[in-house]
Amino acid sequence: MPSVVKINALTVPAEQREILEKRFASRAGAVESSDGFEWFELLRPVEGTDQYLVYTRWRSEQDFQAWMEGPMKAAHQGGGAGEGGGERPKPAASGSTVWSFEVVQQAGPKQA
Repeated sequence: MPSVVKINALTVPAEQREILEKRFASRAGAVESSDGFEWFELLRPVEGTDQYLVYTRWRSEQDFQAWMEGPMKAAHQGGGAGEGGGERPKPAASGSTVWSFEVVQQAGPKQA
């Protein structure tokens, strides 16, 4: 069974970039310990777009869906307000689109 890749394309205005990056840097890290999780990368746009790409790779679609319905859902609902409670912070992104792919070929560096 091939791995699956999920790419969340986040539209982030220039004035929100630092906030978005800080939020990802301080995230709880629940994704790394999720069953079936293989890889994460936050990609900052360099030119020509205001979209950040959040790249995750999963063993299967079922593993991704289990994370979406469990740890991710919990983190984005009640738990995001901070330790003191209160209102959740305003989202740094103004839009979000998720792209789904299956890995059909892959290569790494050749060993010397």
